Amino acid sequence: RVVGDSSRIAMPECGIGLAPDVGGTLILARAPGRLGEYLGTTAYRMVPGDAIYAGFADYYVPEAAWPDLIATLEQTGDWEEIDRAATSAPEPLLATERTQIDEFFGGETLRDILNALRFDGGDWATKTLKTLDRNAPRAMAAAIELVHRARIRDTIEAALTNEYRFNHRIAEQGDFQGGIRALIVDKDKSPSWGQDAVDSTSPAEVSALLQPLGQDELHLENRT
Repeated sequence: RVVGDSSRIAMPECGIGLAPDVGGTLILARAPGRLGEYLGTTAYRMVPGDAIYAGFADYYVPEAAWPDLIATLEQTGDWEEIDRAATSAPEPLLATERTQIDEFFGGETLRDILNALRFDGGDWATKTLKTLDRNAPRAMAAAIELVHRARIRDTIEAALTNEYRFNHRIAEQGDFQGGIRALIVDKDKSPSWGQDAVDSTSPAEVSALLQPLGQDELHLENRT
């Protein structure tokens, strides 16, 4: 996974009422410290150094070198050419914020995280609260739990199953439709999430959204 200076990587699903999926919660769970919870709820856009630091990319190759690297790969098929072309990535911006991220995003639930940010009241906490306030409460609460579960199980199968359960059910709540309308259809950037407050989702609601789906459960094994 190669990044260059123009690369921007994020998990922005909470902004449209969904939670990170297609295995994204497993990558988030494996990120250092509490970066997974932070990236999954804030939709922070990672620059190249961030992406490598968080485990979303492997190599930084200056984009000016891409044409020659691509030509060499086409001619030789030698994947080690990527190693030779790679250089040190720019300093990750996330590294400078790790102390705050680990401190404030270490709670068990979204409400814990919000309470910690509100209690601090500093510039970083205030800015982060404004970011979280834009996103779907159910999606963020579920994203926290999904990352926690992926960290415990640490398998792609478990991550995909739990992500599927949430996204299978969330359309019934109207959040996904509201997010798509606000950001893609009407583009007014004013979604209605059907909840009064960003911390209005209870742990019981999150648990219900992640319960097994019965006959609709995701099956990854081969079936005839």
